[in-house]
Amino acid sequence: MRIAIYPGSFDPITNGHLDVAQRAARLFDRVILAVAESEGKQPLFPLAERVELVKAAVKDLPNVETDSFKGLLVHYVASRKAHTVVRGLRAVSDFEFEFQLALMNRKLDQNIETIFMMPKDTYTFLSSRIVKEIARFGGDVSAFVPAHVEAALQKKFTGPQTKVSCR
Repeated sequence: MRIAIYPGSFDPITNGHLDVAQRAARLFDRVILAVAESEGKQPLFPLAERVELVKAAVKDLPNVETDSFKGLLVHYVASRKAHTVVRGLRAVSDFEFEFQLALMNRKLDQNIETIFMMPKDTYTFLSSRIVKEIARFGGDVSAFVPAHVEAALQKKFTGPQTKVSCR
C-alpha cells in the first residue's frame, strides 16, 4: 500500500490545502493529513480543534484520514509505515524552504521521499496566515476555506454572541 503523509499546522485548513490533499488522494492508496503540534507558531486554534476542522474538511475523501503528531516528522512517517511526504508549493519562494526541509528529512531517514505538489492556480496566493488576517478584520473568507472553518474563524474573532454574515 502506498501511504503518503501530508503534514502541516493547518491553522486553519484552507481550500489550497484541500486541493493538494485531493490531488494526493488520486496518487496514493492512503493519505494522512498529519496536523503538527506547532506550539512554536502560536496557533490560533488548539491542536485538537485543528484536527477536528481537518477531519470535517476531508470527510468525503475515502482514502484520506487525519492524525496529529509532535516531534520529528521522519519519526512520525516511519511510525505510520509511510515513505512519502507530500508538501504543497504555492510559489518559488516556498521552494527554497521546502527544499531544505526535504533534504534534511532525507538526511535523517534516506527511505523518505518528498513530493512537491502545486495547488490549483486559483489558490497559489492563499495561506492560513492571510486567511486569519482577513477574518480578524471581518473580511469575507468564504472563497478560501470550507464553510465550517469560516464559522470557526468567525467564532474566534467575533465571539459566540455576535453573528456576522460573511456570505
